[in-house]
Amino acid sequence: MKAPSNVVKDATTASQVRAARALLAWSQRDLAARSDVPLRTLARIEAGEVARPRGTTMRRLSSALRDGGVELIAANGGGPGVRLAREAALREAIAAAKGE
Repeated sequence: MKAPSNVVKDATTASQVRAARALLAWSQRDLAARSDVPLRTLARIEAGEVARPRGTTMRRLSSALRDGGVELIAANGGGPGVRLAREAALREAIAAAKGE
């Protein structure tokens, strides 16, 4: 299935990483482990200490976040954003209904 045109492919921002991680209730350690990006590197990216993170690093982070159920939304006039993918939102709703 092709991604919608407003879903970011490789232009993920540090703010999107922070927001997506928060949406998934993941710690920096969780995301670092799932993306194979060093914790220190992730912390520096999220803190804005890395002006131009490597493309491979950002692709690893965005891939892990997508695998976790987040969509990274392109700027398309209103600034970049994040949201739960429909499947992830459905899984979350089912878990909440079951009291998990």
